[in-house]
Amino acid sequence: MADLSAFPITRRWPAKHSDRLQLYSLNTPNGVKVSIMLEETGLPYEAHLVDITENESHDDAFLSLNPNGKIPAILDPDGPGGQPLGLFESGAILIYLGEKTGQFLPADPARRYETIQWVMFQMGGIGPMFGQVGFFNKFAGKDFEDKRPRDRYVAEAKRLLGVLDRRLEGRDWIMGDDYTIADIATLGWVRNLITFYGARELVDYDALKNVPAWLDRGLARPAVQRGLEIPKKA
Repeated sequence: MADLSAFPITRRWPAKHSDRLQLYSLNTPNGVKVSIMLEETGLPYEAHLVDITENESHDDAFLSLNPNGKIPAILDPDGPGGQPLGLFESGAILIYLGEKTGQFLPADPARRYETIQWVMFQMGGIGPMFGQVGFFNKFAGKDFEDKRPRDRYVAEAKRLLGVLDRRLEGRDWIMGDDYTIADIATLGWVRNLITFYGARELVDYDALKNVPAWLDRGLARPAVQRGLEIPKKA
C-alpha cells in the first residue's frame, strides 16, 4: 500500500484505499471534469467530498494540497517515477490523466496541442464567463438593479457559444471523430449554463446549430452520467 501520510490532506480526508488515486472535489462544472475523466478511463480512484458551501476548500488541510483553495484536486499515489503526486487545476489534471492512461488525449503532437488549446479555451473563456452569467442571473447578482453587468457576460457567453458552435460544424466532437479531454472539460459548463444557471433563453441556446446535439451526445455517455454525480452532497 502507498504511504500517503506525508500529505496533511489525508488526515482531514483519510484514504480507505491508499493505492488508488484520491479525488477531492464536489460535482460542480469544474469538479465533474475530473470525475468524468476518471469514470471514462476506468482508473481506480477514491472520491472525497469537499463541501465548498461550508468553506472546506479553505481548510488548512486542503490548502496544503491546493494553496488556491479551489476544487478539484487529486493525489496520485502512483505518480511519475512511482512517487505520489498532488495536483490541482482541472485542466492540468485532465492533461495529466490523459498522459497517464493514454486515453482522450491524442498521441500525435499536432493534434495533442490542438486538443489542449480547446481545453484552455474552456479554462480561460467558457468557465469564467459562464460563471459570471450564473452569478448575475441566479445568485446574488440577480438582485442588482443595474443589468448592464449581466448583459455584458450574457453577450460574451453567446459569443463563446458561437465559437464552439462553429468549431462543431461537421464534427461530432470538438476534435472531430475523437472524443477528448476538450469535450470533457466543456460539457459540464454548457450543461450548467442552460440548466442550473437558468440562462437557456438568455443566451439563445436553442438557436445554435451544433452545440445542442454535441451536448446530448456527451450526456448520453454512461461515464458522463456517472461522473456528473461524483462526489455529490447527500
